[in-house]
Amino acid sequence: MTTLADNLERLEEAIEAACRRVGRGRGEVELMAVTKTFPAATVAEAAALGLTLFGENRVQEFAGKAAELEPLRKGAQPIRMHLIGHLQSNKAARAVELFDAVDSLDSLRLAERLNEAAAKCGKRLQVLIEVKLSPEESKSGLKPDSAEAAELLERLPELEHLQMRGLMTIAPLDVAEAETRACFRGLREWRDRWAKAHPRLSLETLSMGMSEDFALAIEAGATRIRVGTALFGERAANGERD
Repeated sequence: MTTLADNLERLEEAIEAACRRVGRGRGEVELMAVTKTFPAATVAEAAALGLTLFGENRVQEFAGKAAELEPLRKGAQPIRMHLIGHLQSNKAARAVELFDAVDSLDSLRLAERLNEAAAKCGKRLQVLIEVKLSPEESKSGLKPDSAEAAELLERLPELEHLQMRGLMTIAPLDVAEAETRACFRGLREWRDRWAKAHPRLSLETLSMGMSEDFALAIEAGATRIRVGTALFGERAANGERD
């Protein structure tokens, strides 16, 4: 049975190889370890290996391990916990309390709720807009050419307790490589377009690519990849992937 350390070593080699293929430095790509369904002890083990950025999918699930992880969030090399799953507006306040960032902002209403909750907590919450570039009905996110996306981008500078950092997407499942590459290229192109049109917003983060397609994402310009299975092994089937 392979260990987490072995998996991390192989993953790092693959990340470095993908970076080399397109002339990028390893430091240009941030690795997020996706720990949904895994216990706090697994997060602690990963943190001991030097990982500091973690992604969770559900507010309620993370709430059950947050207290145990609190010492790791205040240490010399503090870990950061991001919500990467779909967030309902009625759970915004709890998400702001629990997480360092929400990487799945997908509506103006949610942005307003997060801003209000962050103001009450006295914090500035980092956010990414989740962009829907896949035809799959199960995918969340804003359609980039929608009126709501345009309105959100216009309003974000007014939401002073949110710190816009970039975009996130999930590529379609079980499609040809060319389609996956097109999805990732599309996110980069929308980022470039929006950065020019909205200079008050910071859009440097491109979060895209998971265990099976992170190399393609890196080649397309990802600055953050989200990896779970390649690090921690298979988890119970739940209709999701990472």
